[in-house]
Amino acid sequence: LAAPQLARRLTREPGTGAGTAALTGALILVAGDALARQAFPAELPTGVATAAVGGVYLGWLLSRRWRTGKR
Repeated sequence: LAAPQLARRLTREPGTGAGTAALTGALILVAGDALARQAFPAELPTGVATAAVGGVYLGWLLSRRWRTGKR
């Protein structure tokens, strides 16, 4: 869910292309996997790390939109 929003902000275009969103999603997944392997001594599923990264970003995005009053 975070990949299209992040891709739109990185490209600064009004719409998000499917290719850009897919590449951003793949990058988020690889970053989550690297984080899960390197940051924790015990084995952590990649989905947990990816959901944490995406969840933090979406929470920040929603709080920012709520503060500015944009819909």
